[in-house]
Amino acid sequence: MEKLKQKWGIKSNWAILAILIVFAINGSFSAWVAKPVCTFFGITIDTLNPWIYWPLRILLIFPIYQLTLPIVGWLFGQFNFFWEFEKKFLSRLGLGFLFKKS
Repeated sequence: MEKLKQKWGIKSNWAILAILIVFAINGSFSAWVAKPVCTFFGITIDTLNPWIYWPLRILLIFPIYQLTLPIVGWLFGQFNFFWEFEKKFLSRLGLGFLFKKS
């Protein structure tokens, strides 16, 4: 626990618990949200081969997860942590220009 607290710059065990809960909830939430989004775009298991459907759905879950992570984090009082986490993660993917101030 102490290593996580130090690495993430967290002071309390409750904050770590809240962060881990947010990661867990957001994973399920983003998968749940992806189903109606796939249906909206006509990506269904009935219309596509499963070898095409599942990779498309997983690729769709990724941006949904990134968008909803700060929102779910905000609900648990951890918005600042998750906002900084997102900026760092997206910068590593080469999308850091989205957060640079002009």
